[in-house]
Amino acid sequence: MSIRRFEEIEGWQLARELTKNVYSVAMRGAFAKDFGLRDQITRASGSAMHNIAEGFDGGSNAEFIKFLRYSQRSCSEVQSQLYVALDQAYLSEDEFDAIYEQAAKTRSKVGGFIRYLLSTKH
Repeated sequence: MSIRRFEEIEGWQLARELTKNVYSVAMRGAFAKDFGLRDQITRASGSAMHNIAEGFDGGSNAEFIKFLRYSQRSCSEVQSQLYVALDQAYLSEDEFDAIYEQAAKTRSKVGGFIRYLLSTKH
């Protein structure tokens, strides 16, 4: 089975959900007024999904893998920024845990896709 559209990639779907969840907490209350952190965390979460889409049209597995790794790094960046948001009481422990886990799940799924691409000879 071949993937015809980036939207079919499970990692992209999870990254989209991550982005939705980040925006849901970042656009309310005191978090929304912390422009630097709000902008950084929303950009990082968006990068997790956008790099998958951009790499999909990269022309080679090697190029695609490079962008998938950027996506993984963006997930880690979101996780780090979540600690700042938690320390500033911009979100609850439960929200932190849920979004942190979503980022970890996304990074893991993207990593599995990287391993798959490395194992194929296309």
